[in-house]
Amino acid sequence: MNIIVIKFGTASITQASGEPDEGVIAEIARQTAALHRSHRIIIVSSGAVGAGKSSIKRYNGSLHQRKAAAAVGNPILVGLYARHFAPHGISIAQSLCERSHFADRTKFLQLKDTFETLWKSGIIPIVNENDVISDRELKFSDNDELATLLAAGFGAKALLLCTSPGGLLNQQGQIVPRVEQVNDAFALVRRETSDLGLGGMTSKLTFAKLAVTMGIEVCIFGMQHPDGLLRAVDGTSGTVFTARDVSVSARNRWLASGGLSSGRITVDDGAEKALRSRKSLLAVGVTGFSGDFAAGEIVELALGPDPSPVLGVARTRLSSAELAQNGAAKNLEVAHANDIVLL
Repeated sequence: MNIIVIKFGTASITQASGEPDEGVIAEIARQTAALHRSHRIIIVSSGAVGAGKSSIKRYNGSLHQRKAAAAVGNPILVGLYARHFAPHGISIAQSLCERSHFADRTKFLQLKDTFETLWKSGIIPIVNENDVISDRELKFSDNDELATLLAAGFGAKALLLCTSPGGLLNQQGQIVPRVEQVNDAFALVRRETSDLGLGGMTSKLTFAKLAVTMGIEVCIFGMQHPDGLLRAVDGTSGTVFTARDVSVSARNRWLASGGLSSGRITVDDGAEKALRSRKSLLAVGVTGFSGDFAAGEIVELALGPDPSPVLGVARTRLSSAELAQNGAAKNLEVAHANDIVLL
């Protein structure tokens, strides 16, 4: 069966107060149940903070209060999903993920094995970030990123991102039905986010770009349209982003999408040309680096410091200290070609 990852943003499943909208969740359960017959489903759901913040005294949205609200809200939110999936004969499971589950391949494979066991029993995992212990440095930028990491790491056929606008809007406020080149879509983005969520359309386009690079079709859709989710799977609702025709091994999918970047290595034009020819990265092509990383950790590769675009990611064979000490050794291998994935 094909794997589909469906992400529901806070604004798309909550009322104006931030409380979960049970009518929307009931529709999610009904439409997902129809897909469940022929697909393996992962649901990534925001909304835990909104579900729990009313229980936090003098809530003001601080980091610690958001953690506390999430701790209260997660079981409430999962309970609502369980209640509305039950009439369809489907059980759900809660999975709270952290960055380390994707940065460490052993942990990622354990996560994958757990999901495989759930699917064999007909259970749908409901995923959210483990807000209670995630900190500013390690937290996902938002659940768009978490959903994309899951889609890429699991080799999903499609990534569906539910949002209140229902798709990417053009300058006339109409939904753009299909996008072939994600870079062209950024010009249409309105630079606001909802009061409820962390992400916005820029976030969705950023991770849509990564997903289509990994050969995953992306659809940004809305639940406000009849059968919005079912039609999104068919490509007849929202905005569809065409996947690239690529063949990427499971290991490299994980490397490109799941690794927690511990630093950045900048390279020159010659090194970029070599990388695009599927050659290893040598010290002669390194112009600088940032971050404190150990040998074996994942780093970004770029032509310049942040915010320069990332060329790809690599599992480095050297620590940052070794690179600083031995960088003058021109033929020193910094990362082998098999451990480099270009984005």
